[in-house]
Amino acid sequence: MLLSANHITKKIRGKTILQDISLQLEGGNVYGFVGRNGSGKTMLFRALSGLMAVSSGSVSIDGQVLRKDVSVLPSLGIVLENVGLYPDQTGMENLQYLARLRGLIGPDDIRTALVRVGLEPEDKRTYRKYSLGMKQRLAIAQAIMEKPDVIMLDEPTNGLDEDGVQLIRQLILEEKQRGALILLASHNKEDIRLLADHLFRIESGVISQEEVS
Repeated sequence: MLLSANHITKKIRGKTILQDISLQLEGGNVYGFVGRNGSGKTMLFRALSGLMAVSSGSVSIDGQVLRKDVSVLPSLGIVLENVGLYPDQTGMENLQYLARLRGLIGPDDIRTALVRVGLEPEDKRTYRKYSLGMKQRLAIAQAIMEKPDVIMLDEPTNGLDEDGVQLIRQLILEEKQRGALILLASHNKEDIRLLADHLFRIESGVISQEEVS
């Protein structure tokens, strides 16, 4: 599996958000992305997923061009800011609703995903009563429950306690072992050091590759 960005540029209201970015990303790897807030990391994930159109250049997955041959990545799990989950439903109910949209998995798969992120499938608390850490775990559960080919995680360990951080790091390594292509943006240097096979820095929409230290 190969996800390619070919000289992609994104401009919004005359401002360049992403500037002439080219990448070749292969399955079975974790790609780390670092940069200050507003540097373009989240916009890059939106462009690479197909959730955002680019101004020029193209993004392709195994030769299929996004927003031309396919609308978005056909097998994608993603965690960005503002995950849209229903506040008055339980974690299980939220994931059941999302699973019905594509019909790829059943209740056992959903329970497995919840357990993998450290949540109790039978917990009757609604999402609005979840702590920040529980909300983050549920967001990650929805991203991995369908065993997607590509997983994009923007600050996945935010709001987690130490046990939660260790659990999610282990989950990311397991997904890499499964063959998933994982894109990881994190301000946590330990996340990058322990997980990333390749490292990119984004500054003002310009990307450069760095050594993983």
